Amino acid sequence: MQCAQYTAGHCHSCQWLDKSYLNQLSEKQEHLQQLLRDTSNTRWQPPVASQLSGFRNKAKMVVSGSVERPLLGMLHRDGRTVDLCDCPLYPQHFQPVFDVIKIFIAKAGLVPYNVARKKGELKYILLTESRADKEMMLRFVLRSETKLEQLQRSLSWLQEQLPQLTVISANIQPTHMAILEGEKEIIFTEKKMLQENFNNIPLYIRPRSFFQTNPAIASQLYMTAGQWVRELNIGSMWDLFCGAGGFGLHCADKETKLTGIEISEEAIACARNSADSLGLKHVEFQALDSTHFALEKSQIPELVLVNPPRRGIGKELCQYLNRMAPEYILYSSCNAETMAKDITMLERYRIEKVQLFDMFPHTEHYETLTLLVLNNG
Repeated sequence: MQCAQYTAGHCHSCQWLDKSYLNQLSEKQEHLQQLLRDTSNTRWQPPVASQLSGFRNKAKMVVSGSVERPLLGMLHRDGRTVDLCDCPLYPQHFQPVFDVIKIFIAKAGLVPYNVARKKGELKYILLTESRADKEMMLRFVLRSETKLEQLQRSLSWLQEQLPQLTVISANIQPTHMAILEGEKEIIFTEKKMLQENFNNIPLYIRPRSFFQTNPAIASQLYMTAGQWVRELNIGSMWDLFCGAGGFGLHCADKETKLTGIEISEEAIACARNSADSLGLKHVEFQALDSTHFALEKSQIPELVLVNPPRRGIGKELCQYLNRMAPEYILYSSCNAETMAKDITMLERYRIEKVQLFDMFPHTEHYETLTLLVLNNG
């Protein structure tokens, strides 16, 4: 992949861009095998490769520059700003959308936030696309509600220019810190969410819910999880840290008893919409802390699926799973190092099979799916 900003030294987010893609995959696979080195009987599945460019469905852009000439991109620690509208990780049709958004920022008088001076209003724009129908969600992250009225007055022009923007909102983030979003979200459009579709499973994206940024690889990850679980012929499962429900909904059928747990109420609302669309009667999703939910239960399903944040599931939940001993644990991880640490603590389990999914090409990061089986000996 060629990137002018990388070549010029302006952006090194893709820190592995100088490596061939074959070498990138090889190094990631080797790293994973070293972390899980005591697994001689593990069935290693071949890595799942990504597109090299145009794969992202989401842009998180710092807004800088002036209201007349806004820049959308990133802010270096030394204060340098870089416009990344031409980033090759985004589909090409994102660029004209960015161009219109820049004009809109000027028309609406949304002064970019100046970090050094602590002045201005517009901190970020967050653009997300549904690959299912090409509809988009645009979020303006503002320091305060001061500019809400004039933003809303100008929206009709923006929607005329970009009819694919079916969800538009403002998020209020008043803190002078590198925090992407705040608790308050004001949605301006009648439509409140985007609909996505992976493997004929409807999934929904609300403004403050997490969704994978590489939908092609996420689709394969969910499909693989579903295949592995169906081979086990189980009747009950938990999906902890379930997000919008992608894993659980791919694994459950009409008779599977599924409980999905996620701290985000936005994500749980999305998961419930999906379950209703599929007509699943034995599925429930609850907005709770996943660890606290598990620790309060005296009974456990046949399979526990965990998809934790980068910190992993931690000692307390590992000890609980060792004690309660579900037959299977399916562990999806965006941080193989914390996953390996957790697996070491899951001492009653052996690794049955592992597969690497390259969700983040040109970086050292990747996703892993690991099936753990209880040792009954």
